[in-house]
Amino acid sequence: LGRPYAWNEVRSDRGATHTPEFLAINPNAKVPALVREDGAVLTESNAMLCWLADGTPFMPSDAWGRAQALSWMFFEQYSHEPFVAVARFICGWTPIDSPRRAELPRLRERAHGALAVMERHLQSHDWFTGAQYGIADIALFAYTAVADDGGVSLAAYPAINAWIERVRATPKFVALPDNDNEVRARIAASV
Repeated sequence: LGRPYAWNEVRSDRGATHTPEFLAINPNAKVPALVREDGAVLTESNAMLCWLADGTPFMPSDAWGRAQALSWMFFEQYSHEPFVAVARFICGWTPIDSPRRAELPRLRERAHGALAVMERHLQSHDWFTGAQYGIADIALFAYTAVADDGGVSLAAYPAINAWIERVRATPKFVALPDNDNEVRARIAASV
């Protein structure tokens, strides 16, 4: 977007979201949080995407297009992220002997259900809303692209894999850093 920003890493896995300083930003003790220069705070990743995309080509300009984008973003939050992301979290951030490992078969089954919905859509569309890459694609990309980390294979989803490659080929695409070797080792041992 070409907007100036400062990135502050907050490690929720190390208790940083429960400090008094962070709780003053987000009493819900969760990341991400966006703090404007004037001190106004916005939480929830998809709310931030909507605010940041407003007035850009990433947000559909017509009401119906915006509603479709929001529909996919709600899908991401309620039918995708709770399964794809949580399976990844359990594999990468909990001990191998964690009781949470028992959740993985159900999470993976539900994740595949969400991926099947995405696959059907992408079999006849390049993007989730409209003819170009937008906020719905941004919202769905992050956890979909790393689904394998939670033992959710993307091998059976050729349309999703083609979409992932289209997203990676978009101008100014920035890959997420992969610099936590401890997490990588746990994921490798889990899947």
